[in-house]
Amino acid sequence: MGGGGSEVREYSGGCQCGAVRFHVRGVLEDVSICHCRMCQKAFGAYYAPLVSVRGAEFAWTRGEPRRFASSNLVWRGFCADCGTPLTYEAPDGVALAAGAFDDPSRLHPLLQYGVEGRLDFVDRLHSLPARCTEQDVAALPFLARLVSNQHPDHDTLQWP
Repeated sequence: MGGGGSEVREYSGGCQCGAVRFHVRGVLEDVSICHCRMCQKAFGAYYAPLVSVRGAEFAWTRGEPRRFASSNLVWRGFCADCGTPLTYEAPDGVALAAGAFDDPSRLHPLLQYGVEGRLDFVDRLHSLPARCTEQDVAALPFLARLVSNQHPDHDTLQWP
């Protein structure tokens, strides 16, 4: 299921540094992954997880993304301060980066687009060896000194 069936829900999210925040109220059922090369480059990743906000109430609640015209019909929104990818804006509506939501686990992909660009190993990622961050013994001294500047996964009155 996408955003939770036909039940109207509230969502919030934003960029890594907190300069740009958004709020969505509505049903989010158009959750997808796009494998096209343009999405790979825009996200700096193997694919782009996107959530359409068509039909929902959507607003920027802090700041607004800077935009890049990735084609003659599509704009890509991103935080000008930290670079977080935020939007795919096309004539048929806006889609937000699923990972920019405060709780992306609520947004289950239902469809894959651009599969002609899907990298052959993506379907096997689940079979790779896995470990928690704290299990990387060599990284423990680094992790002990690490202080995150990332915005928390909830709205704040001010940040930082």
